Amino acid sequence: MAEKTSYLCSYKKCNKKETITRGGCRVEIKSFEPAQTGLKDKDALVKWGDAGDAILHEECWRSLVAQSKAAASHASAPNTMTQTEVAMVTEAKKTAEYFDSEEKVKSEAKRVAHMLRGSSHCIAFTGAGISTSAGIGDFRGKSGKWTEMDRAKVTGKGAKSKGGFRYSDLRPTYTHEALVKLMKMGILKYVISQNTDGLHRLSGIPRDGISELHGNAFHEKCEDCGTRYERPSASRLAGGVPKACEHCRINHRTGRMCERKGCQGYLMNTIINFGDNLESHVLSKAVEHAEKNDLVLCLGTTLMVSPANSLVEMGKKPVRLVICNRQPTPMDALCYEPDVANGSQVGSRVFGDCDHLMREVMRCILPQDALQEWEDGREDRMEEYNKQREC
Repeated sequence: MAEKTSYLCSYKKCNKKETITRGGCRVEIKSFEPAQTGLKDKDALVKWGDAGDAILHEECWRSLVAQSKAAASHASAPNTMTQTEVAMVTEAKKTAEYFDSEEKVKSEAKRVAHMLRGSSHCIAFTGAGISTSAGIGDFRGKSGKWTEMDRAKVTGKGAKSKGGFRYSDLRPTYTHEALVKLMKMGILKYVISQNTDGLHRLSGIPRDGISELHGNAFHEKCEDCGTRYERPSASRLAGGVPKACEHCRINHRTGRMCERKGCQGYLMNTIINFGDNLESHVLSKAVEHAEKNDLVLCLGTTLMVSPANSLVEMGKKPVRLVICNRQPTPMDALCYEPDVANGSQVGSRVFGDCDHLMREVMRCILPQDALQEWEDGREDRMEEYNKQREC
């Protein structure tokens, strides 16, 4: 069945004549399931889906949020939003996802391409949002892992499982490949990633071209000599249950032993869990490039995790950020700061999917023939990825 390309606004008081298209400016939200809350459709201002989802014009969403605030402060006032729907809108507001129009994305892509060409030390700072099109769910999106867990605590129902995935089955996205291409062209100097999926390395980012702050599911390291091993499959536990880490209470040993001659150390996965410290040599390399940067591509991240998020502000002044993410971030205002030298906007802020933006950026960076040749090469690159992974 073909995917829908246009939608009616879910706000019942919408007075706009145009429908919402996949390439149009919109807000996508998700809240509690109406059946869980007891909200009746006749009493609601939003045509909620069975899963608590809705799509609205951005203007309608802002109107809805204003009404919910007014209703919350005047709970007994007649003809206002019900308190049940106030709670649903409040929940949806936490993870609302914004999408710029096709025209806006193309316009910003031109600006980003111009900034890339003029940069002397551009770095990329990436999060889970660049891998969602590869099949990995995000964390703070409207249907993200942590979002669903938080909702489950409120409703008392277990978080719905979306089904698992094998890291070995995942392949790089358009954004992963675009970053590799920009690095080969000498435009991108370094990648700092919060992701553990190994897709940056698989796509071709060299080991000395990336700091994987939270580890890599395909890497093991010796706890004695520090030797690192890159595997074709994600490191899994072999043998008995090892001792839990004193920081995160999760065991890191994989059950295998170091292969270096004379070393009898145990191998550990490199994943950084909550409570773990970042590896000093990984962080120091990230800081080195963060301090030298004059442009940061912040892709698929809410920039909420510290100390990692502080890296994007360490560069030359004025701080030049290109942020592409579906949700607002604490750093958004920096994108709109005026350059004291000429008064122009120093950065770029795009709401939407990273693949969408990067596809338009590459169209501006590469000549048509070169772009076509590179994009046509994805099939061959996929074959190479498959060879590097156990299938």
